[in-house]
Amino acid sequence: MQYFLELCLKSVQKALVGIDAEIIVVDNNSPDDSCKMVKQFFPDVALIANKNNLGFSKGNNQGVQIAKGEYICILNPDTVVAEDTFTKLLEFAKSKENLGIVGCKLIDGAGKYLPESKRNIPVVKVALQKIFGNSKNYYANHINENDIAKADVLVGAFMFMKRDVFTAINGFDEDYFMYGEDIDISYKSLSQGYDNYYYGETTIIHYKGESTLKDAFYAKRFYGSMQIFYKKHFKKNIVFDVFVWLGIKTAYAFRKEKKKHLEKLNTYYLISNQENKRLAHKLSKDLVLKSSVINIEENSEIIFDAIFLSYMQIIENMSQFNKKESITFKILPHNSNYIIGSNSSFSQGEVMIFDKN
Repeated sequence: MQYFLELCLKSVQKALVGIDAEIIVVDNNSPDDSCKMVKQFFPDVALIANKNNLGFSKGNNQGVQIAKGEYICILNPDTVVAEDTFTKLLEFAKSKENLGIVGCKLIDGAGKYLPESKRNIPVVKVALQKIFGNSKNYYANHINENDIAKADVLVGAFMFMKRDVFTAINGFDEDYFMYGEDIDISYKSLSQGYDNYYYGETTIIHYKGESTLKDAFYAKRFYGSMQIFYKKHFKKNIVFDVFVWLGIKTAYAFRKEKKKHLEKLNTYYLISNQENKRLAHKLSKDLVLKSSVINIEENSEIIFDAIFLSYMQIIENMSQFNKKESITFKILPHNSNYIIGSNSSFSQGEVMIFDKN
């Protein structure tokens, strides 16, 4: 996770140029060198290093508690923001009264749109439909992915709001350890009269599989969180509890069928203005240098040089290829000796380290 966090922080720093802001990282006892990396490469970042994993809700509440800004952004460590993300959202927020939570357009590591970017309130009927694989009414499909519109539920990987609003709705409910807390806080925002918005004019990457490994443990926690949500906000429903139990038993088997199986890659393309011989040596294959993504062959991997391209350009290029299953993507962060990415939202991300010297 430390490499995804490093990439995230680098993109955030670029997106905050010209904005008076602070970055706060809350680490829930990561088993890797995430804290060491933050201290070494991002000395200006405020780091809260917990000795235990306190969960998503409590960790974010800790971060907001020490935040000083008028606005806050809850951001997963396995995300990449565009350079225009915060400037656009600040401008949008200042144009709205009664603003609650704002979400944006999310894509996965394969460039595919993530429909959980905008969702409806999961009433019992809708939740049961989703358990059986019908997500039509679970996601806010009446809103185009590039539109700006009011939306009931936003995703916890990216939530933008005024700090006063976060305080007024009592932040994240710490009864949720992980999963479901974004539905809960979105619902609390609506219940207290605020307007939540989906803002589809800026896009970020969410390497979803890196922070959320899709296994039986995930399924149990996710559906368990839904039970908490219903107990807090709706009447107890015995039928729903039964189907939640069935969902826990069957959800992972259903998800595993969706995993992406790629053929062997034929070509690696480096989108850059300079060669990288050490990376080419690590790949043990020819690394074709190109200045654009024009004329990319099938069964290829595109490596974006973040010195040559902005993160916004990288995101746009990934979105351009989102219908080509045989094209995969990696990012070479600036001043780094690794490439990083994920081939789908159902698999753990990949990091390839090469000799920098």
